[in-house]
Parts: sequence; C-alpha cells; structure tokens
Amino acid sequence: MRFFATITSIFLSLGTIGCQSFGSAEYIPDATPVPYQISLPSQRTLPANFPTRPCVKPVTPPRTPRCSAACVMDALTGKILYSHNGKRKLQVASTQKLVTALIVAEQGNLNKKVTIQSSDTKADPTKLGFRAGEVYSRGSLLNALMVKSYNDVALALARDCAGSVPRFVRMMNTQARRMYMKNSRFANPNGLPADQYSTAEDMAKCGYFVYRNPILRSIICQKSSTFKKHNGKVITMNNTNKLLTRHSWVTGMKTGYTRAAGRCLVSSGGFNGRHVIVVVLGCHPSRIWNESEKLLKWGLLGS
Repeated sequence: MRFFATITSIFLSLGTIGCQSFGSAEYIPDATPVPYQISLPSQRTLPANFPTRPCVKPVTPPRTPRCSAACVMDALTGKILYSHNGKRKLQVASTQKLVTALIVAEQGNLNKKVTIQSSDTKADPTKLGFRAGEVYSRGSLLNALMVKSYNDVALALARDCAGSVPRFVRMMNTQARRMYMKNSRFANPNGLPADQYSTAEDMAKCGYFVYRNPILRSIICQKSSTFKKHNGKVITMNNTNKLLTRHSWVTGMKTGYTRAAGRCLVSSGGFNGRHVIVVVLGCHPSRIWNESEKLLKWGLLGS
C-alpha cells in the first residue's frame, strides 16, 4: 500500500521517544518531566537506537472482538495485521484528540502562555473548569488533554494554535489528509458529538504518527500527572487509559466515550522489540479494556 511505502520515509521523529527503554523488552515509565522545551526538527528520521523488529503476523487470527470496529497495526512498519470493519465510518469520541495533540505538539512553543477566554469554557461534560482570564502554559494544557481528556482544554489549545476553533478544525482535516486518513472528517477538537467520523484503520494511522512524536510519547505513557490551577491548587490527574495500570508494556495513547460513539480506545504496546497499535471503536464499557488487551497481546505475542 502507498501508506506503508510513503509514510515511513516522510514522517518519523528524532530524539528520545517518551517512556521507552530501547534496550529492554518492556517500556519503563520515566519520572522525567515532560520536555516542553523540545522543538521538533523539520527533517525527521528514526533515532538510531529505535528497535526495528517488525511484528510477525500470527497464523491464527484473533477472536472477532465484540465491538463495532477494530484494527491492529505494526507500529514500526504501518502494516495492518488485523482489521474488523476497519474502514467503517464511525464517531470516535475523544480518541480524535490525538489529532489535536499532534498539531499542538508539532507547532511547538509549549512554554507559551495561553490566556483562557470565555468561549474555551463551554465544553461539557468533562472539564478542567478554568475561568476566563486565567493563564497556563501550552505544554501544561497539552499534558492535561492527553492524560485526563478535558474538553475545555481542547478548545483552549485549538483557539490558541489557530486563532479560532473553526480554523483549527481545518488544520485537523489537513493533518488527517497528510496522515493518509482518507475516511475521516473532523468538526471539533475534542470529539464531542457532531457531524464527523473516522475509522479504526484511520485512527491507527494517526497512532502511527503519534508513536513517533517524542513530546506525545512522554505524555501518553503516564499513569498519572499533576496540574497546577490558576489559584495555586494542584490536582492529581489519573490517566483515563486503565491499561497503563495493568501492564508495564502498555505505552499509552487515548480513550474516548460518547453515547454516539460508545467506548473507544487507541492503545499501544511494546515487547521484545515489537510494537503495535490497537484501535477498538464502539465497544461496551464493560468490554473495552479486555478487548483491547487481547488484541495487543495477539499482535505482540501471537496469543
């Protein structure tokens, strides 16, 4: 596929990649603060020590997951190892914040101060709850977006990066085309119900790019983080991705939920030099973690 041949050569990132320990079989979460000062280079290649051990597609396919759609991708090559309704257009809820975060991280300047406007606060139900006039760094907002999935934070970052939310949405759709997400269209930066959609395969492609971004990799692997509010109060944010607390080889990505989308999860894992990205869309809340975990194990271990 054109995606596999082209994508690998044009959009890979330099530098240390998040919480990964390249010399070991598993990722080890790192307590080092998020490196907001990092600016992404314009010329991107894989770091020299990035493991290059493509996944061996298991002979036996996985049990069909109980969800609307799913995809397993080799995170090193972009090859799709398994697809269940992978091209079916669905709402993907907050998993599309991965697109939002990638734009913010690539724009850089994460030490920039962002002054909250009243329009940023209108994004129920999951909100950080800030007020107009409060000031935060772009990097701290990006961290809160990925760890706790605040919808008002997505609005603030979108407006700050593009000047307005509608302009940012256009950036999202341009970014999607650059990532070969041919069956996606976005209407807002936070995934709340709207006339928008993506697919399991397209969200896996997005995850492929996120996997190579050193800033995002250092954020999405965190089990928890803190956020200092304008009044000085420090709150603890537990990552919405519960798989991070189950296994050390789970490396992060993003959760999502609305009534229209059901439970959604883009997850990633690395073991023995192999790396996979798993997308599960439209799942029942009681099954999302087990279904995702089973597909991660299938891709990494063949079982």
